[in-house]
Parts: sequence; structure tokens; C-alpha cells
Amino acid sequence: MVHFVGAGPGAPDLITRRGARLLEEAQCVIYAGSLVNPALLALTREGAAIYNSAHMTLEQVLAVMEEQDRLGHDTVRLHTGDPCLYGAIREQMDALDKLGIAWDDTPGVSSFCAAAASAGEEYTLPGVSQTVIITRMAGRTPVPAGQDIASLAAHGATMVIFLSAGLLDGLQEELLKGAYDAETPAALVYKASWPEEKVVRCPLGRLAQTGRDQGIDRTALVLVGPFLARSYDRSLLYDPGFATGYREASR
Repeated sequence: MVHFVGAGPGAPDLITRRGARLLEEAQCVIYAGSLVNPALLALTREGAAIYNSAHMTLEQVLAVMEEQDRLGHDTVRLHTGDPCLYGAIREQMDALDKLGIAWDDTPGVSSFCAAAASAGEEYTLPGVSQTVIITRMAGRTPVPAGQDIASLAAHGATMVIFLSAGLLDGLQEELLKGAYDAETPAALVYKASWPEEKVVRCPLGRLAQTGRDQGIDRTALVLVGPFLARSYDRSLLYDPGFATGYREASR
């Protein structure tokens, strides 16, 4: 059987208990190269076959999975964060279905969650933003029509941008075509939850220059939106004047 496992954002203790157990028990582990903290490999059993998928094609990954299944072994496919985001797992799952190999999926803590924790921020603030857009800048891999950065930035919502730290000049330009302006707060979160984590804040108009100044051009998320400011409305959920199914209004 193949177990897809979310490794979490980086810190070894942010993998789920289920994910850690599967990693400890598997006879084979295929992990996502430099994106997964190698410290997690210390959890693997003695003698487990370890493969770094950064050096492999999809066909090579599937060949290993097929061989391990033929031997009656379990394989953990260890992806960064939660593999449902930019994990390229759908194509693996579909191929395994065609091969008749059973699989399951164990979620992980996404780096976008770790980035908010590292920055001490909440993406959804009353009166500011109730929508989070997770996306990436078009590069060598295009994005579907209507999902370009400028179109999404038109909403003025919270944006979390993956896989774009090496494209900051173009990203800044596209973001400024939307509802944001040069003073909209932004942040670069480099390797959230890793020992070398760095959180750098700046106005959107200085995003690209800040990346250059800080030497950040990969392995970072870009956060953009007014949620990074300090103005917001109090939540009604805990307001004494707001009744809920569990509490009567007290004023």
C-alpha cells in the first residue's frame, strides 16, 4: 500500500501522529527532496529504502511504488506541508488506481498555516478580510485563464502566494494592478517553522527590493493584504451582546 503523508511545514514535531507512525512502519519512503526536513527521516525503520524524489520522474516514482507493492511492502510518499496544495498527488493517485495499488492520504500542516503562526497573524479578520486566496505566480508553468495574479488581486482579500519568491518583481507589478496599492502591507515568510525561519514585513511597493535586500528568492511564502495591518473589528462570536446557540446575550 502507498501512504501519501503530509510532512508538515518543516519542524519535525509538526508532522501528525498518524504521519509519524506511518513513517516509522514503512519499508520504503519516497520524500520530496529539499522541501521536506531531512530530520524526519530519522523516524524511519532500520533498513528502510529511502528515495529522494527531487532526482526522479513520475515514472520512476511509480516504478518504485509498484516494485515495493509487489514485495508486499508499504511505501510512504512524504510530501511537504499538506500534499493537497501543489503536491502533484492527483496524477500519482490516478496512476496507482490504474495499477491496482491501494493508497490513502494523511493530511499535514500546510506552510500557509505555519506562515501565519510564524508572523503572529490571522488571515480572516472581521471587517477586513473573510476570504483567503491561495495561489502562485505564473512562471514556467502557466496558470488557468482568469486565475492570474492581477485578476485575483482585484478582490482585495487576503492572499497567500506560493512558489513565487523568485519572481518578486513581476509578482509585485501584477499585485499592484488589483485592489492593493503600494502601501498595502505585505510579508515574506522564509522557511516557516524551520530553524532558519525569517519573517520580513514591508509595504507592497517594496516587496521585490525587500526580497533582494534579505536574500530571499526561494522557499518563502508571500503574504499580502490589510490583515497585516492592526485595524479590525471585534469578533461578534465572543461579544457579550451577541447570542449564540450556547450563550445568551448579556447586555
